[in-house]
Amino acid sequence: MSLLELEDIHSYYGNIHALKGVSLTVEEGEIVSLIGANGAGKTTTLRSIAGLLHPRKGKVFFKGKNVTNLAPHIVHKDGLGLVPEGRGIFPRLTVLENLEMGAYLVKDKAEIQRGIDRAFALFPRLKERAEQKGGTLSGGEQQMLATARGLMSKPTILLMDEPSMGLAPVLVDQIFDVIKELNSEGTTILLVEQNALMALSIAHRAYVMQTGTIVLSGSATDVAKNENVKKAYLGI
Repeated sequence: MSLLELEDIHSYYGNIHALKGVSLTVEEGEIVSLIGANGAGKTTTLRSIAGLLHPRKGKVFFKGKNVTNLAPHIVHKDGLGLVPEGRGIFPRLTVLENLEMGAYLVKDKAEIQRGIDRAFALFPRLKERAEQKGGTLSGGEQQMLATARGLMSKPTILLMDEPSMGLAPVLVDQIFDVIKELNSEGTTILLVEQNALMALSIAHRAYVMQTGTIVLSGSATDVAKNENVKKAYLGI
């Protein structure tokens, strides 16, 4: 079985049918990109995986285990990390305290310190600002912090929601370089990203969403060559 598998997921916000039969898989060691327009259901898909929104129909399997209706902290403890849209850092906590919050389920202090050291190695700027309040960081620095915090529990798979949103091009390149580095070190990644060109350039496979459904899937190379994708998402 795949590391992560969604089977015919239907998720709702009240009476709004947000996901309409979404099925997808992520294999261990992959980067899988999920692209689509605003409102297509990409964030809802991640929320349904992470336990923040329980589907009314369908199943989510993680490591072969049915996690469809489990609480978020249980899914997280099993090895699923989330870097949410909008970063979601704790603005009144320092950079260091934000990182420590990312390791709230880790009991080994030495392991926590190794996580912090790794975060500072990936993002040297965070080390420079270790005692600075999260809310005073720039947008790019907050994204670095959100990503680093998501890694503190050493997740098997990391769900990343719009990591390039609002960032300058040089910072976008840096974030995507980190994503590739994490993957080369063994972290599986499911990436939701509006910058489809960048997302497809680093992914192994990709899914395209429209109005709560998957309308196209395949290797990232094949998806990038699709004429409809070129016109709608790549500006070609």
